[in-house]
Amino acid sequence: MIDLRSDTVTRPTEAMRTAMARAEVGDDVYGEDPTVAALEERVAGLLGHEAALFVPTGSMGNVLAVRSLVAPGQEVLCEASAHIARAELGAHGAIGGVTMRTWRHPRGDVDLDAVRAMHAPDMGPFFVRTTCVSVENTHNFAGGTVVPLDRLRDLREWADGAGVGVHLDGARLWNAHVATGTPLADYGAQVDVASVCLSKGLGAPIGSLMVGSADAVAEARVWRKRLGGGMRQVGVLAAAGLHALDHHLERLADDHAHARLLAEACGVDPAGVETNIVVVERSDAAALVEKAAAEGVRVATVGPTTVRMVTHLDVSRDDAERAAAVLARLV
Repeated sequence: MIDLRSDTVTRPTEAMRTAMARAEVGDDVYGEDPTVAALEERVAGLLGHEAALFVPTGSMGNVLAVRSLVAPGQEVLCEASAHIARAELGAHGAIGGVTMRTWRHPRGDVDLDAVRAMHAPDMGPFFVRTTCVSVENTHNFAGGTVVPLDRLRDLREWADGAGVGVHLDGARLWNAHVATGTPLADYGAQVDVASVCLSKGLGAPIGSLMVGSADAVAEARVWRKRLGGGMRQVGVLAAAGLHALDHHLERLADDHAHARLLAEACGVDPAGVETNIVVVERSDAAALVEKAAAEGVRVATVGPTTVRMVTHLDVSRDDAERAAAVLARLV
């Protein structure tokens, strides 16, 4: 079975398992796990920020990052199909008391005119106040699209003038970095806080990191514990992330090439596929998923008429070609 439902379905390589087995560990709640500390320091450095916090999931990373900028009763602005708005089960409202308003863009991009129009400054005890704009890069439900660095710089300049923070959902920021050649620190320089994931394109079994200032991360550490995310000898998992950064980052270019192969087979313009996600609009989306599975290819629906396929570490060139042949016939 060739599994294209998500890049979260990967299994640790033997080399990664070896690194995990050999990891030096300690109690991370006490701040004594040296492998976790090494991972946090490395990721913070890659993005050009002061500190980072290892968390179990990207959703927790986003919740912690957003709440560092948005107090209960304040709002975050984001694109309508952003992961924080659509796929985190309302956690920002349920846990952080955060409200949310959205703009729409077919490629998940920043619409700065819309942001300016929606921005609500502090007007006393009458209206909700905007304190954060969130950007997702790459954008999952728009098909792995990359938000250009120039757009992020424009947003940063406006946000500084408006006194608004910027959050980056960088679950697949690694893909944007490899696809464009943009240094990770250049992306990091445009935001106050970010969340980056290890268990998608990089192929680790678990884990994300919330990145920001030392003060923001210190507060997030308290909230991680409060939310039940305090972990003990978790260096065995952090070691997987370090191994992934060492060995699985540049190979993301292979996933991008495989995605374009699948796109062409499905009648999607490969030029519009920037990273490792392909979305296909089909009125018979659910039926297509069933037919593909019957022929050994798993794809997923992410909407009533939208099929998504995601390439990853466990999909070889041969796998991609075989899946493309199946999908071309069905589509």
